[in-house]
Amino acid sequence: MDYPYWNLPIGGGVLIGIVAIAHVLVSHFAVGGGIAIAIAETLAVRRRDPSLRALAKRTSLVLILVSTVFGAISGVGIWFTIGLVNPAATSALIRTYVWGWAAEWAFFILEVATALAYFATWGKVRPRTHLLLIWLYAFAAYMSLVIIQGIIAFMLTPGRWVETHTFADGFFNPTYLPGLALRTGICLFLAGAYMMFVALREKDPAARSRLVRLLAALQIIGVLVAYGGYRWWEGALPGAIRVLFLGASPLLPALVSTRHLLMGSLAAYLALALLALVVPRAQRWPAAVLALLAAFAFFGGYERLREGARKPFVIRDHMFSNGILVSEIASLNERGVLSKAAWAARGTEGTALGQGRAVFRAQCASCHTLGGYLSMRKIMGRVDADILPGILGAMRDDGAKFVSGEALDGGHAATEKLNYPLMPPLVGTDEEVEALITYLASLKPPAAEVTHGQ
Repeated sequence: MDYPYWNLPIGGGVLIGIVAIAHVLVSHFAVGGGIAIAIAETLAVRRRDPSLRALAKRTSLVLILVSTVFGAISGVGIWFTIGLVNPAATSALIRTYVWGWAAEWAFFILEVATALAYFATWGKVRPRTHLLLIWLYAFAAYMSLVIIQGIIAFMLTPGRWVETHTFADGFFNPTYLPGLALRTGICLFLAGAYMMFVALREKDPAARSRLVRLLAALQIIGVLVAYGGYRWWEGALPGAIRVLFLGASPLLPALVSTRHLLMGSLAAYLALALLALVVPRAQRWPAAVLALLAAFAFFGGYERLREGARKPFVIRDHMFSNGILVSEIASLNERGVLSKAAWAARGTEGTALGQGRAVFRAQCASCHTLGGYLSMRKIMGRVDADILPGILGAMRDDGAKFVSGEALDGGHAATEKLNYPLMPPLVGTDEEVEALITYLASLKPPAAEVTHGQ
């Protein structure tokens, strides 16, 4: 709202999702991999097992490449994309958790330094010194997760922070511990899934079976911890979020399907891990690939579910996806939304159509494109212009409910005609709403074109 949006045909949210999921798939391995390698080398030293030592050494190169190269680059990519797609939310996270981010970056520096030192000192230092390096790495990597989890969970369940705006209330929010347990399990089973490919390179059948069993056990522990964390996370969600994808009549069927996918993927992954534990000699590349894909499906599904459950907010109960704050709805209804989104108000040409275009850019363009993702032209092709005042009127009513403190248990009936039950409330003066109606009506394709498209 305060800043211009970076409009993309695929949608800014989709781009963030692509970059973020690619990042978390490797960053969580960087955490779990550190723990798994530390365990493997500790056991190798105690048992004098060369196969376990070889597993730790081979995996350490992958860990270095993943954590210090791809993880760092993709992490910067997340900051770049969120800063362009939703600068208001990014600014809010930085201001609220500046010391949290500073601590996370300090742990990341320790993580990189110990990872490089660990890999560079194979066979050059005493075993205890080498073990100290990898355990330091595992500690630093896990502390990064501990900090980031608080900030990520805050966006969905800010808890008492909405009233107090204190660091502790936002960080230690209702889903902090459940989400941390869930992500800890994910780190463990991702480490087992990645390292299984390294274990399969072991040429000695007996040694390979030992490694497969160890990693399968790690995967099973990770799956059980992740499942327990997930169910705990669901139970900790407020009722207004749970109705989106749980219960007899969930509001967002797409999220229901996502939940089925992630639960089914986790069950399939557990079955594959149990098979590897019971019959380690039967473990081959195809089974390892299937297990890794199942792990990705569960993790990706959870991230989509978590992000989707925030709708229509970017920071729940505080900031909507278009950058409007709940606390400023009444003020903007009096002053006009373009009084805040000055960048959008430029070039309105003094016409209702120009003003409507500006209102669309300020309030709608954060989610909708004209001809790409959530295309307004396609939506208007399904909506009669006569019902636009009713639809937008219902969206304004939602704003009144927020101002009065009334809870929104579901989407308004009018916008269900748009096949999207949860959108931010419409904010602005009557003149701006009328101008938006004019602009949206202008996007409606000719009748002949609509008939041909159907």
